[in-house]
Amino acid sequence: MNTTARTGALADRFEATFGMEPHGVWAAPGRVNLIGEHTDYNEGFVLPFAIDNRARTAIRLRGGSLREDSRIRLLSTYGNQGLVEADTAALAPGAVKGWAKYPLGVVWALQQRGIDVPGFDLLLDSDVPLGAGLSSSHAIECAVVTALNELTGAGLTAEEMVELTHNAENAFVGAPTGIMDQSASLRGARGHAVFLDCRDQSVELVPFRAQDAGLVLLVIDTKVAHSHADGGYASRRASCELGAEVLDVKALRDVAVADLEEASGLLDPMTLRRVRHVVTENARVLQAVDTLRSQGPARIGHLLDASHASMRDDFEISCPELDLAVDAARSHGAIGARMTGGGFGGSAIALTPVGDEQQVRDAVVRAFAEAGFTAPDIFTVTPAAGAERLS
Repeated sequence: MNTTARTGALADRFEATFGMEPHGVWAAPGRVNLIGEHTDYNEGFVLPFAIDNRARTAIRLRGGSLREDSRIRLLSTYGNQGLVEADTAALAPGAVKGWAKYPLGVVWALQQRGIDVPGFDLLLDSDVPLGAGLSSSHAIECAVVTALNELTGAGLTAEEMVELTHNAENAFVGAPTGIMDQSASLRGARGHAVFLDCRDQSVELVPFRAQDAGLVLLVIDTKVAHSHADGGYASRRASCELGAEVLDVKALRDVAVADLEEASGLLDPMTLRRVRHVVTENARVLQAVDTLRSQGPARIGHLLDASHASMRDDFEISCPELDLAVDAARSHGAIGARMTGGGFGGSAIALTPVGDEQQVRDAVVRAFAEAGFTAPDIFTVTPAAGAERLS
């Protein structure tokens, strides 16, 4: 189903469910992170891009004055989760469970900025794979904040919406994430990766057109679900904060690769490994940006490989399924591969010559079957547009 048809179908279903047409349909994409993992909350550099898989939200504010009541009704097309009801006056961190915490977290964060949000009805439809490390939750948040920003006349800039959804994710959802995912979803552009400096939120769009170089970027969803609101992610962030404190810097962004030798005499072995990943990953992002600009995507494979090894060995956020996906892809034609996302499951990416795509796909599926793992989903992605109104 194309975008126009899917948008129309969502609007029709909204009217059938809530009895009135929506005021509009807004969408925001998931993202793939090309390189730069766990650098965002260390005020470092990341290079993600928005993907064609998107969360779409049909929304209608209620009442002729748009201020009739404070009731919120939420429904998702995914599964049989049923209608969720809430009140704009009774939202609190930790009080909401399930998928509804993402749109309601946005409402709460808007309120924290002094923005009045009336009651509304919302119907969500998303094709961003859940738990795959492709930022399905941030896609929901970014679609909702884009819609409510327009409908309430809040006038927030893209940078302000990044900060607002970051607050919703950290304080309301309880996930200690950085700003990378929201930035890619809200500020992405077709045919480009988003080179983001997480210290000042400055963005440069870097061309990433794999197909022009005879390549495809495969996403290998291992089906090992992960969650950012768990202890593994939080403990890695705590290690980074400890490392910055011991090294007497504002953030690990301020540590250079040349400083690691001195750091080895100051940090315990585990903290050193965590710090080393972040420091070297920042350097890899900068090198990837320079390489894409000067030589193109065919020359970044070794950086993807090094990134995965660092996440596997130093940051210790990989898992057997991710390692197998990377190894099988690399040994059957991919020029570079790495896990992507927060880790502990989710997806890997494999930059692959077009002529080797099927061979890589078959090899990964075969390797998973032989290991007794759940069959992965494998699909291609290209850089897509950021959050927008569809109708």
